[in-house]
Amino acid sequence: MINEKCLNVEDIYGENVFNDTVMQDRLPKKTYQKLKETIREGRELDVETADVVAHEMKEWAIEKGATHYTHWFQPLTGVTAEKHDSFITAPKSSGKVLMSFSGKELIKGEPDASSFPSGGLRATFEARGYTTWDCTSPAFVRQDESGATLCIPTAFCSYTGEALDQKTPLLRSMEVINQQSLRLLRLFGNTTSKKVTPSVGVEQEYFIIDRENFLARKDLVYTGRTLFGAMPPKGQEMDDHYFGTLQEKIATFMKDADIELWKLGVPSKTEHNEVAPAQHELAPIYEECNVAVDHNQIIMETLRKVANRHGLQCLLHEKPFAGVNGSGKHDNWSLVTDDGINLLDPGKTPHENMQFLLVLCCILAAVDDHADLLRESASDVGNDHRLGGNEAPPCVISVYLGEQLQDVINQLVDTGSATHSIKGKKMETGVRTLPDFMKDATDRNRTSPFAFTGNKFEFRMVGSQDTVGEPNIVLNTIVAEAFSNACDVLEKADDFQTALHDYIKELAIKHQRITFNGNGYSREWAEEAARRGLPDIRSMIDAIPALTTDKTIEMFEKFHVFNRAELESRAEIEYEQYAKKINIEALTMIDMTSKQIIPAVMDYESTLADSIIAVESAIGRKPGTQVAILEEVDELLTETKAAFDKLVALSRKSHEIVGNVERARYFHDEVDVAMEALRRPVDRLEMIVDKDMWPMPSYGDMIFEV
Repeated sequence: MINEKCLNVEDIYGENVFNDTVMQDRLPKKTYQKLKETIREGRELDVETADVVAHEMKEWAIEKGATHYTHWFQPLTGVTAEKHDSFITAPKSSGKVLMSFSGKELIKGEPDASSFPSGGLRATFEARGYTTWDCTSPAFVRQDESGATLCIPTAFCSYTGEALDQKTPLLRSMEVINQQSLRLLRLFGNTTSKKVTPSVGVEQEYFIIDRENFLARKDLVYTGRTLFGAMPPKGQEMDDHYFGTLQEKIATFMKDADIELWKLGVPSKTEHNEVAPAQHELAPIYEECNVAVDHNQIIMETLRKVANRHGLQCLLHEKPFAGVNGSGKHDNWSLVTDDGINLLDPGKTPHENMQFLLVLCCILAAVDDHADLLRESASDVGNDHRLGGNEAPPCVISVYLGEQLQDVINQLVDTGSATHSIKGKKMETGVRTLPDFMKDATDRNRTSPFAFTGNKFEFRMVGSQDTVGEPNIVLNTIVAEAFSNACDVLEKADDFQTALHDYIKELAIKHQRITFNGNGYSREWAEEAARRGLPDIRSMIDAIPALTTDKTIEMFEKFHVFNRAELESRAEIEYEQYAKKINIEALTMIDMTSKQIIPAVMDYESTLADSIIAVESAIGRKPGTQVAILEEVDELLTETKAAFDKLVALSRKSHEIVGNVERARYFHDEVDVAMEALRRPVDRLEMIVDKDMWPMPSYGDMIFEV
């Protein structure tokens, strides 16, 4: 147990990670250099080097208490997966065993590929699949009450080579954006940068409630969100929870989560109360894209695990409570060279920074050309409940540039050239004792799905429980395509400067429609977006087709990120998962209504009727108020029963629907609507029935009593 009074973050940070420092210390110099070359240049790791690395990794892990290792991977389930193997070898005749770990075991594992979602790529009888070590993401030892396990980040593919995970295409997309970014840099005479990597910072929002209340709600246990629930008298309207003083219990939980994350090399940096009661946020420091995606999975796992230790429950669903803010996962994305150049840094005079303007206009082109695909990358059943309000971005993709860059783009469009940039002004507070400082030239826009925020873009649409792998695969690839198109033109130019100016102007004019600095929630913007021809994709069901358009397939196949079969399989998986999740929610509503809500309301009616009889006997007339309440409850119960019967019938009929697309559409158009119809009278009943007789904790119990 760490002595909290003398906790030194530097002493514990990364102590459970087989990182570069550990490798330098433990590996022979030749082996270390070969491994670094493999990571840096993308070479295949030879068996001899792998054996040495595996042995030292095993010895290090055993010193940390590990008895088992696992290939830690990210199948298309949305969560991580692992199969544990011990380090022991076959027992000797003496009864003793040896602890060993070979390079082959490090490099390759063999989970059952048919038991994970494959979208038809693998049949049940075609079970073989492989996990293979991703040496660009460091191995780590996870310690908990069950012991310690060496976790080796791996990619997961089928026997025939198709990607069955998020990591494989992510690594492919990182290589593509590296290649095309270097092409672009070479146009501007940069011959020193050798690698360009997407830099990603992932802000993670979540709710924390008491675990006993969680376990008392079947809907939270089975689906992650409340399917019933009336708002308490107070919600988030006073804005007093946002950045408010942390409750001691929450602060203690956050501190323990930080310690766990720091030991695993996750640079947890910022934490605070979010807008909704019981909602919070954690944000790490920026990292290379692949590591950031892995670390976000570790963050979600750690938040859940540490919360349970404190008698709490971490809710990662995008909309666990209706009526208050949902939770997102803001994906902050930029491109950085190995020698520290940020391609999205506009400098002090953006209008003169031609390399930045080309990068910016290419990104505008990428987002405009593939707005549907970018929207799809953030689609999720839970996100359908979140997008479009309460500080979540709308479903229409647009780019917020801020006053400074929007003015530069406007100059390019209106006059063909940009001659000036808006400067930040001195902040005037009117208080002489406060220091003066220069404010940014640009404000922020919390209603924008894709916002420029100084030297990066913030994709605010991603859902809180989703992997950030898919959005970054899409961002990397669509921007790589835009860079490739630019290089194809400019590499052939006789007069580079003239061609560069003309190409930037062309992109600015063609794709200015995607930029919008105003209120993304306004009706005027919805109407304007429609006039501009921007897609307004309201649900996951409507977003999925973007995966398999000719344009999408052509782009991904051109850059070898996905092939047609992989894209079609992912679409099938998403349709299937949508139907399954709504079906689970519907069955949970049916179960709660029949076993908890209707019996509780009937008990209340009986109690109320007995009270009416007793009062009538005492005063000689029926009490009007109680009679009116009984009549209202009976009317709502009748409405509840009718909605319940319809949902049951629709649920049964769903078994007759054939085909993943048809089933998903049925659950969206019919079942989901019926679920909302059932919720309405039940939530009204909750406001009437005696609290002691209501069969589950209320919103007030959960979000205000942590």
